[in-house]
Amino acid sequence: MRIQGPESYELSFTSTEFTVLCPKGTNKFSGLATNDLPKLYIASIDRKPVYVGLTKQSIRNRLRLGWNAAGEGGYHGYAWRHGNDKATLSVWCHMDAVDRSELDIETVEAEVVFLIRSAGQWPAFQTEIHFHPSTDVHRQVAADIMRHYQP
Repeated sequence: MRIQGPESYELSFTSTEFTVLCPKGTNKFSGLATNDLPKLYIASIDRKPVYVGLTKQSIRNRLRLGWNAAGEGGYHGYAWRHGNDKATLSVWCHMDAVDRSELDIETVEAEVVFLIRSAGQWPAFQTEIHFHPSTDVHRQVAADIMRHYQP
């Protein structure tokens, strides 16, 4: 399992719109955030993860979905966009995913959320998680990702 990242972006937002600052100094997502491979992304506020998600679409498209949701089908979008105005969005990509399958990255997502919970409390705005049997590889990737958030 070859994971690349993180690429981190600074988000400024209201509950209805967001802007992004790329590490390259532009207002666009780039690199890993733009491909169609499975990606894990973590929204953090003050270096504390508040939401862990995954997607195969570009990060901009995924965020648009989370910002434009109006409760149709029960999805109300990202809760962390309410009551906050800045966050860091870090993106990791599963570069060798077989047939672009999300199963491995979804397993890593659950392991990351488990590590966050083990350190104190669930991510503040986590609303859903899917659990699958994990291997040492999934757990090691999750531990490597969480090192990004240790002081």
